[in-house]
Formats: sequence, C-alpha cells, structure tokens
Amino acid sequence: MAQSFVPHQPSGPPSAAVDPRRLPAASEATRLLCAGTYLDDRFRDAVIDELYVHEERFAAPSLGHDASRVLAHALRARRVELAWAAGILALWIVAIPLTKGLVALVLTPYLFLSLARWVRGPAVAPVYRVVAAFLLRWYGRLMFAQSALFLLALAFADDESGWEPAGALSDTGEFLALAVSFVAEELWQVGPLEVWITIAVPLLVAWAVAVQRGQFARALTQELSRERFADQRSDPAEQAEGARFRRLRDRIRVEQHARLIMYGSHDPFCGAGSPYEPWSLSVELRPRKNLDGKTPEPLDNSAVLRHVVPLLEALRVPSTHGSPQLQAAVRDRLRELEIDEVVFLPVDGLPARTDAPYTPEGFEAHRSRSIEEGGETRRHFLRIRVGGWGEEIVTTVFVRVHTQGGMLMLEVAPHVLRPVKPLYRYADRIAHRYRHNHYFGKAVWALGRTPRSVGDALVTIGRSVVQLWRVLTGGHAGALPEGPWASVRELGSDDEASLFQEMDVSRYLKSVQDRVANGVTLALREAGYETAEFEQKIVHVAEGGTFIENTKGNVTVGHHNTVTSKTFTTSTTGGDRG
Repeated sequence: MAQSFVPHQPSGPPSAAVDPRRLPAASEATRLLCAGTYLDDRFRDAVIDELYVHEERFAAPSLGHDASRVLAHALRARRVELAWAAGILALWIVAIPLTKGLVALVLTPYLFLSLARWVRGPAVAPVYRVVAAFLLRWYGRLMFAQSALFLLALAFADDESGWEPAGALSDTGEFLALAVSFVAEELWQVGPLEVWITIAVPLLVAWAVAVQRGQFARALTQELSRERFADQRSDPAEQAEGARFRRLRDRIRVEQHARLIMYGSHDPFCGAGSPYEPWSLSVELRPRKNLDGKTPEPLDNSAVLRHVVPLLEALRVPSTHGSPQLQAAVRDRLRELEIDEVVFLPVDGLPARTDAPYTPEGFEAHRSRSIEEGGETRRHFLRIRVGGWGEEIVTTVFVRVHTQGGMLMLEVAPHVLRPVKPLYRYADRIAHRYRHNHYFGKAVWALGRTPRSVGDALVTIGRSVVQLWRVLTGGHAGALPEGPWASVRELGSDDEASLFQEMDVSRYLKSVQDRVANGVTLALREAGYETAEFEQKIVHVAEGGTFIENTKGNVTVGHHNTVTSKTFTTSTTGGDRG
C-alpha cells in the first residue's frame, strides 16, 4: 500500500481556539451567497433545483464555503416570498367580487406593465424587444393614469344615489369598458364603497411589497450580518423543519468537504471554478552519467510527491522580519495554504448515493490504489488551495504525477473561483439604505413596484408549484446517482475580479507551480536521473523565467523574455507576465 505523504488534517468540530469565522460555514463567501438567495430569485431557484429537487446528485466540492447553509437560506427565502406572493394574489382575487369587477381598472394596466418587463427581458436585448417593451410600458402607464383619474372622480362625486358604470365608462374610453366587461357579463351598479375599496387595493399591495422588502432587509442586517453570521447555531434558517431538508443537509455536509470526489464525466472539476491554463509535460527517465555504475532508484508517484509537499508547506512560513512579533503579524494568505490528497471517483455503476465510500477506510483504499495505477476514471491528485479575500478568491491547483514506461508525466490543473456577483457583495449596502430611508422614500419605492406585484406573484407561485411537482413526480429519490451538474459557488460567481485580486491569483499560482517544479526536479536528481530535459521545459528559460508547454501555446514568466508559439510572437520587457 502506498503511504500518505500529506500530514493528516483534523476533522470534526473545531476546538475553542479556532476562530469560527475562519470556518467554511462562516466565511464571507458563504454569507454573501446566503444574501444572494434573498436578492436573486434565479440564483435561489438554481440552488434549490440542484441541491433539493435533484436528490440523486452528489454535492460539488465546496471550496471555502458551505453549500448546505446556502440551501437553508434559499429555502427560507422561498418560503417567505411564496407566502407574500400568495397573500398579494389573494388580495387581488378577493378584490374582484368586493368591488364588483371595478378593480379591473387597476389590474389591467398592471398586467400590461408586467408584460412589458417580460418582453424587455435581460439588460442586453434586441432592438425589437426594447421597442415593444417601451410601447407596452407607456400604454400601461397611460391606461393607469386614466383609470386613476376616473376612480378619483367617482370617489369624490356628489351623486349619492350611485352611478351606472356602463354609461360612465363610455365617456372614458372603450378599453376601460373592456377592462371591466371581461370580469362579468353584466355590469353591476356599484357605489362609493366599491370605489374606495378599488382605490385601497393598490395601497394595500404596496404596503405588502414594502413589508416583504423590510423583512428581507432585516434578514440581511441581522442574522446575515458580519457580527452574527459566525454563530451558525442561532441561524433561524438552520432550524427549519422538514425531513427532506435535514436529510439532504446532512448528506451535503459529508460530501462537500470530503477528500473523495464523486464526479460526473461531463464536468470532473465541478466546484473548483474556471480552468486557469492547465498544462502537462512528459520527460524521459534517463540515468545520470556520474552515478559510478550505480543503478538509479525506483521512482514512483509517491516518491515524487513526497518531495513536492515539503516545498509547498514551506510557503506557509513568513520570511524573517527581524522579530517574532513582526513575523507573526504577516497576513499573507499563503500562510493558510491547504494541501490535501483527493481521489476522483466516477459515479457510474454506483447503485445509490448513500453507497459512496466516504468512510476513512473507504477513502484510504481508493487512495492507495489510485496513486500508482494511473487510471483513466479513478484519479489521484494533490490538491493545493489558497483562499483569499474572505474566500471570495479561491485558487486551487490539482497536481498529478505518473510514471510509466520509463517516462514521468506531470499534470497541473489550476482553477480559480472569482468573487461572488456584485449584487450579493452590495447586499449590506442595499439593506442598510432601505432600512434607513425615510417613510416617503419607502412609500415611493413600494408604489413603484406595485404594478409588477401581480406578475411577480404569479411567477413565484408558478416556480414553486413546478419545483414541488418535480419533487413529487420526478422520482429523484430512487434514481441512480449522478455527479453534480452545478456548483453553488460557481452559480453565484462573477466573471471578473479586481486588479488586486487578479494579482493575488497570479502570485499564488506562480508560487505553487514553481514549488511543484522544484520538487519534481529534486526528486529526479535524488533518485539518480537526468534533470536537464525537465529543466529545459519548465525552468531556467531566460533569467530565471518559467516555461510551460500547454495546449494553447507557451507561457513564460520572467523579465525580458521572448515567446514564440504557433499563432503569435510576443516580447516581454516589463515585470512578470503570465
């Protein structure tokens, strides 16, 4: 059996000396993703669909965050929004008989305004959709203005004996008559009570919209605040009832941080982020000429990685700063570099999700076999991870070494998780601004969103019904297991990062890849093999630069280098470039 070359990393509950804010469940990335479930309904539905509806899918590795806690808040946000949507829709439905159909004067333009939002679609849309949405929006606004003037005129009319809607509507336009006539075949005679109820309904809906927004804002500024989020036990989302949620939560917590990664063939590195120029190379294992007749030592995968790990661990140690106090004050994220062995195992052939060998004995059996076999589906990797910016920037490097047929193959697959979406990062500001706004500002905000309340309520209820139907009829609980199709962290990630963050990613990758190259070189040299070919391919290209072969061309790191590839020629004259 191949012995592990990575020190055992403790598992289980943290000790009292560990800051709970440093745990994945309390990281800044987890907090912002939880906030995103209240602000982004598409993200919330995607999280529920992946982790709750599709019970047969394994959870993707959660690097620097806790997917189960994000799911808990996604379900809580959906329950709150569903309750308010049902209440708002019920208010409109009840208002129809109470107003004898007169509320259609308000409801009809609201539906046009909601339809305009749907026609407009995303921020970047074709011109024809923009024009159609513009016409619908203004038609709805004009219709609402005419309806509002008409209702106010009726409310303050002097005739106390009632009025005939058919005759009154004929003077205000045919579209208003049609708006009421679709509710009932015969228009009833209405009085001041029905008119005032019609006027009150939009105000009540605006109040409901404001209260719902205030409830979300309180969740963002209280249980999801930086001060309280670290206390996971007091999180109300974690106390939710439901056997399905608790069962899935426990499974996710076992799977998301396990060293055994059950993957689907469509996306083996799901959860690690975007690939960052993966590369590989192979060199011939040639004995050195100055061995004095000695035979080179056998060089297996474990022996190579045993030289790599100590060099990587040394990145955690700060440089000498003159005093222990200054050295301890260094906050470089490389001090928290994590090194671990992981085994990728395909889900194909597994009878059930619960049969995955997550026990320590099961992992060790797969690790010891996979490290030397060089298989196609079961693969052993050394995983090096650096989490920066509150785990918003996660840099992960997967390293695989294999010796076969007198050759050494080195595979390096860097991946980067970029920051969460800007909307989630601004959640604290959005909630603070709303809660500290004056009542007039809140009223204007709520009234401005009242027209879309009907469409939003219908969409919310429709999505919830569809998800519930898929849970009840999809047969996911008894389906054959699947690898993860999406990662919570990747669903909530932005496509870009700040310049500071990109500089940190570049520094982490260069440091890790340089130590990996040095470790392989050291292993070759100590075992008695030539290192010139390896050094030509990866080290010492021009004034200490690094040369890497990959499928997209060549990458050089260093000063005053000239790079020539199949498609371009670039001369670098500044600092380090990648």
